[in-house]
Amino acid sequence: MHTLTFWDANPVQAFKDFVSTEAFAETGRRARADGKLKLLSAESAKIYKFMFNNVAGWLQEQGLVFSTATQADLLRFIGRTEKGKPVLNSKIAYRYLRLLERCYEHLGVTPNPAQQAILQIDRAHIKKDEAGRSLSDDQLERFFNALPADPPRRRRSTPFDGWKRRRDRAMQVVIALAGLRVSEAVGLLVTEVGRQAALDGSIELTITPSEKHDTSHEHTVTLPREGVDELRPWLEEREAMEIPGQLVFPANVAGKRLTRKTVYVQMRATFERAGLDLERSGGRTLRNTFAKRQLDAGAKPEELKDVLGLALERSAADYKLTRVKPDPTQ
Repeated sequence: MHTLTFWDANPVQAFKDFVSTEAFAETGRRARADGKLKLLSAESAKIYKFMFNNVAGWLQEQGLVFSTATQADLLRFIGRTEKGKPVLNSKIAYRYLRLLERCYEHLGVTPNPAQQAILQIDRAHIKKDEAGRSLSDDQLERFFNALPADPPRRRRSTPFDGWKRRRDRAMQVVIALAGLRVSEAVGLLVTEVGRQAALDGSIELTITPSEKHDTSHEHTVTLPREGVDELRPWLEEREAMEIPGQLVFPANVAGKRLTRKTVYVQMRATFERAGLDLERSGGRTLRNTFAKRQLDAGAKPEELKDVLGLALERSAADYKLTRVKPDPTQ
């Protein structure tokens, strides 16, 4: 275990050495079915390291060190604003504090400044903020109309010019109409796409944890005909390009995996073209919209749990209670 002195001098390295250990897993108290500690996946570790690096950079800017940062310091970090708007929504702010709480717990710092900061924030607001927003039917139509467009055929030097636009277009439609997490879309496999269409033109997507975030649960969701009409041509083009591997939406012709950051950037661009200035214009908004449409169609929490791939029915009930607030932007 690194000392507090090391954490102050080399916070980024100290956290990097800590995050993938059993000691970090112990602070989260996550156990597998066999009772052993559940270590972080590489993808989760990357996210945590990104978050901690943000904190370390801010502490350095403020002339502070990790061991002596106070509750007030941490509240200032999560309360930062840019152009009058919060840098972090309350759910993400809470995650930052929970991460820091685990670090201070590991180091035996008492009182734990992150724990004290958590007690000062409005937990009810966190739950409300977690809901995010959903799009109205009109806004969703505007989003679809703003999807990446094909380059004019006369400008193509090869039949596949502009293929990434068609990939991004198909992926964003699938996320919106099948309620996928971004990590599930990035990791979607060709073998998970149903080949036999139903009478209404829909197909089933069988989502498995393979190649996805470790919070994804196996589930089946129906992609309606509108989504199939975007996905099928892309799959045919992908096959014609002879892209290796099984990823439906690869990053390049070598079949490498897309980063979630790339997807968020492309999705944000679509929201901006649509004139939808949402606080969180991304995959969560589209997932909320999918959930709202399911509820409007009469889905019950148990059914919503299944199609969203949630572990608990109460998580689906939360959508009914708090996650269907339309964004007022028109």
